[in-house]
Amino acid sequence: MTIASLSPQHLPTPREERWKYTNLPRAIPAGLQAVDGEDIVIHRTRGQNGGQVRGKIEDILFTGVDNALQTPRLKIHIEAGAELTVIERHDGQGAYWKNMSTEITVEDGARLRHIRIQQDSGTAVQTNMVHITLGRDATYEGFSMNIGAKLFRHDIHALVTGPGSHASFDGINLLAGAQHGDTTILIEHQAPNCTSNQFYRSLLDDTARGVFQGKVHVHQAAQRTDAYQLSNAILLSPRAEMDTKPELEIYADDVKCSHGATTGQLDDAPLFYLRSRGLGEREARLLLIQAFVDEVVDKIADEAVQNEFRGIIIQWLNQRL
Repeated sequence: MTIASLSPQHLPTPREERWKYTNLPRAIPAGLQAVDGEDIVIHRTRGQNGGQVRGKIEDILFTGVDNALQTPRLKIHIEAGAELTVIERHDGQGAYWKNMSTEITVEDGARLRHIRIQQDSGTAVQTNMVHITLGRDATYEGFSMNIGAKLFRHDIHALVTGPGSHASFDGINLLAGAQHGDTTILIEHQAPNCTSNQFYRSLLDDTARGVFQGKVHVHQAAQRTDAYQLSNAILLSPRAEMDTKPELEIYADDVKCSHGATTGQLDDAPLFYLRSRGLGEREARLLLIQAFVDEVVDKIADEAVQNEFRGIIIQWLNQRL
């Protein structure tokens, strides 16, 4: 199927509730969902440990093809006691729709570090539906950097099913021009004594628009849940826009949950302080913005990946400031 066949009449309109409230799995017509896409399967067997990100199967590249609908599928299964780091990369040329699905299972006592960098073409669309299941004492550490695509939607649904498990979702969005970037996360705590974190920071320039929807659903059985979410955004242009919707739905009575969100321009006080110490305006702004995003980048365990991401961020900032 080519992009030309994806005409507006084949898609839901904003008047339909399922599309208006961005329920992506229900909104995309069944005929356009992944049915014949390429499968990439990563299976770490019981007792295997492989934290090194430079391994052959841990570094994956998904490349978009001009004027095409692509439906790649990524399946990651980490058996009990195993450990793995996966880097998922996205790029491409031309106009295309990359409609991806990801299924992740982390069994009892296993750990997955999942690093994702999305640098799709500036005329592309990417939708990525991710489903994660965590067992007892399992750990999922996710990090996403979104810098490409004309429009992207990263839709994450995590089921915390085993006691003592932990899920973290950290990310950076760098949006400019007329880009629209949407990150939607739903974490369902179904077992007691579990923790989760969501920490995203966004930079928006020109007429870019960012969306962050983060929800924590604590079921009645999930006593002693500790869940936290935070979204911070800096608008580099008065025409940029950030829409944030943090949400908590709690049915247990012994929990510790919080959420927060901030959107604004750079604070004048630290900017004035740096300029009073001899820095030019551009250098001062660059230093403050780097500190803003570095707090998230620091959460990446691998130093080589940290340096790679910082280089990408600096290059983006040099083009914007």
